[in-house]
Amino acid sequence: MLSDPTVVTALTVSLGITAVGTAVSMAVSVLCAYGLSRPRSFGQRFVLLLLIVTMFVSGGLIPSFLVVTGLGGYDQWWALILPSAVSVFNILVLRAFYQETSSELIDAARMDGAGDWRILWSVVLPTSRAVTAVTALFYAVGYWNSFFNVMLYMPTDSQKWPLQYVLLTYVNRANGLPGSVNSGFGNTQVQTAPLSLQMAVVVLTLVPLVIVYPFVQKHLRTGVLTGAIKG
Repeated sequence: MLSDPTVVTALTVSLGITAVGTAVSMAVSVLCAYGLSRPRSFGQRFVLLLLIVTMFVSGGLIPSFLVVTGLGGYDQWWALILPSAVSVFNILVLRAFYQETSSELIDAARMDGAGDWRILWSVVLPTSRAVTAVTALFYAVGYWNSFFNVMLYMPTDSQKWPLQYVLLTYVNRANGLPGSVNSGFGNTQVQTAPLSLQMAVVVLTLVPLVIVYPFVQKHLRTGVLTGAIKG
């Protein structure tokens, strides 16, 4: 399976999209959540209301496709990241956690001459590692498992397909990998079984998450329970 260039390229594409997408999503979410968590910040209520409305009201698939393609996103890498870069739910979770940051720490930092950027980097983020790690994990899993945007914006160029979409094509077509013919004894050639190939690609898609999860597991409970009802 790994000798096929399609799978190797798809694995590289998936890793790149996951890394870049998670970084972009975390940057936008952290900055937005911090701004909304500060009292008397400019336009706080309006922006918060606008974000909440988008959780329940959506323009739909066709308008989203027209917007992305109208901006030149068809067959472009950024079309796999930017349309799903922001999750309002994650922003609200981060905002709730940032609001619980000790006001004494923030006031002490301001007395020492720290600005908002310094407070965010040196005070808020170090005290919210749990929710930050869990949010990053949610974004990473979302990007890693995403394949629908590929169907919309780059369905023809197989060199840009992530691993999940390659797996989808193998499952739907139920065929083997190009060049996955193994030589047997003499002149006999044995074709790789489709089911075994599908299961092998499934295992390959799970390996990166299995490697990353133990490092985030200790923060999972604290991050997920943030904002939950305590009784």
